[in-house]
Amino acid sequence: MKPRVIIIEGSPRKYGSSSQLAQVAIRGIEDAGGEAELVFLYDYTIKPCIGCVSENTKYCKFPCLIDDDDFNRIAEKILESDGLIIATPVYWYAPSGVIKNFIDRLTSLENMIFHTGRSLLEGKVVGFIATGLDSGVFMAISYLMAVLNSMGAVVAPWSMAYSHLEDVTKDEGALKDAYNVGYLVTETAKIMKQNGSHIGYKPNLDTGKLVDLVTRYRDETSVVRERRLMELAKLNSKETRYISGFSTH
Repeated sequence: MKPRVIIIEGSPRKYGSSSQLAQVAIRGIEDAGGEAELVFLYDYTIKPCIGCVSENTKYCKFPCLIDDDDFNRIAEKILESDGLIIATPVYWYAPSGVIKNFIDRLTSLENMIFHTGRSLLEGKVVGFIATGLDSGVFMAISYLMAVLNSMGAVVAPWSMAYSHLEDVTKDEGALKDAYNVGYLVTETAKIMKQNGSHIGYKPNLDTGKLVDLVTRYRDETSVVRERRLMELAKLNSKETRYISGFSTH
């Protein structure tokens, strides 16, 4: 079965730079033998997260409690897919507002770890596209990468494409990167599917044993610590001092 990759596009402009690079990513997906679906978030209603997890961890679950918008329907597409690419313009050094709302709502999938023992995003392979004429593309991608990885997703190699140019056809690097985001998300998804086993966070651990491990290590390295403190004390006791710009010897 072909890997399925969904691209979540967070631009209000279907003709914009991030949307153009998303088309290039689709070609990469198809060349890797995958199937692509492009979702423009501005065609849907995604309400802001209401923060129910802050009241009670068990309140946050999938399907999301907010059931009068389109989030759950789009999230189902992600669950049925093997890979996820997020494409966004950069608004003030960050992803667009609709992407941020969507990311916040993905907590309902991640928080299933407290209901079923695993995040529903574990094993999903992710990649990222960001465009903007000003600075901030890498900040936006770094944010998205950190969040999706923290939710249990697998970050593909060479998983990012970005451009500062208004005309992305003049950005050879961005074109190659966008193609490879699609291609490598799909290739990585193939490997994950072939592996067949679940790779995920282990929440049920005996932390007492981990405390013992760290305590033993502290004891074993206590001599090293004392030696280092003595060396630092010697350096600090040197006669040369710089006070208010004047040197005294």
